[in-house]
Amino acid sequence: MTNEPTDPRQLEDPGPIDYLVVEFPGSRMTGEGMPVLVDLVDRGIIRILDLTFIKKEEDGSVFGLELADVTGDGELDLTFFEGVSSGLVGQDELAEAGALIAPGDSAAVLLYENLWAAPMVTALRHAGARMIASGRVPVQDVIDALDALDAVT
Repeated sequence: MTNEPTDPRQLEDPGPIDYLVVEFPGSRMTGEGMPVLVDLVDRGIIRILDLTFIKKEEDGSVFGLELADVTGDGELDLTFFEGVSSGLVGQDELAEAGALIAPGDSAAVLLYENLWAAPMVTALRHAGARMIASGRVPVQDVIDALDALDAVT
């Protein structure tokens, strides 16, 4: 046994998989979040499994967007993610995401593996443990709960 950390990308068991759907009102995408996403990938914190952009037309139809220059500066901002597709996000998932956004808006649908958790998950599985639930607490719920606590004190 070694004290060196295990590279999570070489583990047989994946870390927990999460998704995000991020809406861009008016289809205004500035690309400000892309450097942060690249940094998370570069540091081995997450692995992007799928990254898809969709747009909802005024008539309610939803279609995929090509990776493009989201900042309007003439440079392709998303080429780092070009071709990122595991096939896990299909038309049904894109339709669900499309139902969440307003007409005229766009969204990014991101499916990612939490590489930081993979060594822990692998160790627990080897010890006979099973993950039986997973979830996410919406940020607004946390903010509302903290505000309610502040109001009581």
